[in-house]
Amino acid sequence: MGKTKYPLYFSFPALAVFLLFFITPTLIGFYYSFTDWNINAVQIRFNGLDNYIELFKEPRLKTALINTLIFAAVVTLMQNFLGLGLALILNEALKLRNLLRMIFFLPYVIAPIVIGYIFRAIYHPEHGIVNTVLDAVGLHVMAQDWLNDPKYALFSIILTDLWRVAGFSMVVYLAGLQFIPKDLIESSSMDGAQYWQRFRSIIFPLLAPALTVNVLLSMIGSMKVFEMVMVLTEGGPGYTTEVFYTYIRGMFSTGLFGYATAVNVVLFVLVTIVGVPVLMAMKKREVEM
Repeated sequence: MGKTKYPLYFSFPALAVFLLFFITPTLIGFYYSFTDWNINAVQIRFNGLDNYIELFKEPRLKTALINTLIFAAVVTLMQNFLGLGLALILNEALKLRNLLRMIFFLPYVIAPIVIGYIFRAIYHPEHGIVNTVLDAVGLHVMAQDWLNDPKYALFSIILTDLWRVAGFSMVVYLAGLQFIPKDLIESSSMDGAQYWQRFRSIIFPLLAPALTVNVLLSMIGSMKVFEMVMVLTEGGPGYTTEVFYTYIRGMFSTGLFGYATAVNVVLFVLVTIVGVPVLMAMKKREVEM
């Protein structure tokens, strides 16, 4: 009995920190979302569902919702596609594979704010690398104002974030590939199975746990995007690249604390509604090795 209970003691400090800095602020924030808390309020009063009624009438929030869902869908899909492709290539016996792994993973350890400022210079319409290269190869017609044109701004942010996060998915898939028995691959190869057949019937099914982790983390992370959008466009031009967190920041900066907290609660519910079914569906298809 003593051996069974003893390890639980080590979890108490972590649970206390989690309770103090996550659960408690979450519950307090949930309460304040039902109040008229604002910068001019002498006394904070309970106002029921008024904040939630108002936010669903706000067209700017509708734009933020659409942009967030588009961003999350594209980044989740492409991040996993690129990460899996890089992992399959760099899992082969290449001479420089360790160096290449480090190069592709390096952007993920750089702060998103730093990457945002770097790409602001890269996307500059007159002096940026992208337009300079296009002009140099005779494709000046394709040169655009990547961050100030509503047609390309969100696309540019998505590309920047993909460059940053693809290496993380690559590492997770590489870890999953290490647990696939090599003799299973070799025996299927000896039986005449082509690479695509091996990938479809053996490799991809056994990568299901890694796929679950990658999809869930990339989906949640992309739905909570903030720094990249804030640095590159600040939600502009206009509100064409507005996402949930830039909208929440705008409401907090104007002193509408209760309303902004209500929007944050809506985002929490949205992430839960999307994330839990995805997690359950993907866990069902995992194959036990």
